[in-house]
Amino acid sequence: MRIGIIGTGALASLFAARLSDVSDLVMVGSWQAQIDAVLSNGLILIEMNGRSTTHLLTITNNPHSVAPIDVVLVLVKSYQTETAVSRIQPLLSPNGLVITLQNGVGNSEILQAGLQNTAVTVGVTSMGATVVEPGYVRHAGDGPVYLAPPIVDNAKFLPLVNLLSQAGFDADVADDVDSLIWGKLAINTGINPLTAVLNVPNGYLAKHEDARAVMMAAAQETEAVAAALGIQLPYPDAAERVFTVAQATAQNRSSMLQDLDRGSQTEIDAICGAVVKMGERVGVETAVNLQLLAWIKQIEAEISDQRPKTNDERSIIGHSSLVKLLNKLEE
Repeated sequence: MRIGIIGTGALASLFAARLSDVSDLVMVGSWQAQIDAVLSNGLILIEMNGRSTTHLLTITNNPHSVAPIDVVLVLVKSYQTETAVSRIQPLLSPNGLVITLQNGVGNSEILQAGLQNTAVTVGVTSMGATVVEPGYVRHAGDGPVYLAPPIVDNAKFLPLVNLLSQAGFDADVADDVDSLIWGKLAINTGINPLTAVLNVPNGYLAKHEDARAVMMAAAQETEAVAAALGIQLPYPDAAERVFTVAQATAQNRSSMLQDLDRGSQTEIDAICGAVVKMGERVGVETAVNLQLLAWIKQIEAEISDQRPKTNDERSIIGHSSLVKLLNKLEE
């Protein structure tokens, strides 16, 4: 099976490294430093136990140079989804399958609108990965990969699930797409923005009382919005699950934190921003998500107004701000 990975970031690199051992794989993206490094020395994957492996694979910024692809996994930022459509169109084979493994909500709708008459479906994973430097990716947290079957049967779907298992992923099929999406969204709203504003790895949120309380509150707000939309999450308690995920991915620096480290735009609009908008629509209070959205937007504005700041220079939200937020919620 020919697999295409759209994206060259941390999670895209993790999937590419593992899948390259069991498939004919190509990565397509725009991060030139990563492309150059992989072309020169291969993609080096550092597992959680410290073992490293080198994977020689095809990587390019030109989708027109790629032979037809059977299955495309979309692993770009949510604000790059429309660009992903233009990258997928020239490389996907007839009757091909497209799966989004992105953060946030609305990505599959954008892909389906741009790739009419193409099988598009959704995958969800809580796995964590960090780019150490171009060409090096560290597996930073384990978790299952759930794939929702496409609405229209596609012969490549089940073979892909088996291929993921062969590559070392804990892959399975799940039927409730909305449950999967909102289940991941609740975890993302709890972990991603808070690690970014505090400049800490995921495990910090589980260990420190104030941060843990804000993390759980954000996830619970997302759960409440989902319930108002008639969506049941794939686990019984969002606060408990986000705490468990933070522990399981303790060493991981979230994708949103990595974005700010690079001075890049984040996916906050598709995560906390989406929860706030949906909350307004269904009449559910989302004060924590609204504050997290505002904090990330503040940091993004500082980055865009000046040169990208180092970790030591950029604004970091302190624990006093978390306490004020918690006190406000208790009033």
